Amino acid sequence: MDYTELVKVFGAFFAIMNPFVNLPIFLVMTEDVEQSEQRRLALKIACYSVFMCVVILVAGQAILNFFGVSIDDFRVAGGIVLASIAWSMLHGGQSASHHGSASEKEELSSLSVMAFYPMTFPMIVGPGTIATIIIYAAHATNYIQSLEIAAVLLVILSLLFIVFYNASSIGKVLSQSVRLIMNRLMGMILLAISVEMVFSGAKALL
Repeated sequence: MDYTELVKVFGAFFAIMNPFVNLPIFLVMTEDVEQSEQRRLALKIACYSVFMCVVILVAGQAILNFFGVSIDDFRVAGGIVLASIAWSMLHGGQSASHHGSASEKEELSSLSVMAFYPMTFPMIVGPGTIATIIIYAAHATNYIQSLEIAAVLLVILSLLFIVFYNASSIGKVLSQSVRLIMNRLMGMILLAISVEMVFSGAKALL
């Protein structure tokens, strides 16, 4: 996988899993807990996220084959999901597929559950992330390329853990305007990537 392709993969995953965009949500959900508990939660989120990404990276293609879905079908569907999330980011909203619905958050609000839902799934490893992992993994022609994708994911998840672990300190520095600018920028990048996914998938199918 050449440098340009690796940058594209990194851009896609960073846009959809952006720790700085998810940080305000993490801070709101943990505003009434001690810093030590907040950091334990950050570790749990990182572990859950790594586990889910590894499972999807290894077994994603097999799952598609089991349901008789081609990678091009999934590329179109995944691109549409990403476009929906990106559109919400561009307009300052939250996609239910990416953050969970309000009723779901209310029913599952304890810290023990929060580490997995909604923080790990669907906020970090949601439909958009799953689709992106499967699509890029399907194009890996050898183990080296698969390891490169895994390395990109590990870098982003490591950054996410560092940001969440130091959430209280970073939250004081990261202004609301910076968060908004980053959210819009990542939304535009993600929308561009989703358009490419839909176009490539539709072209192959037709």
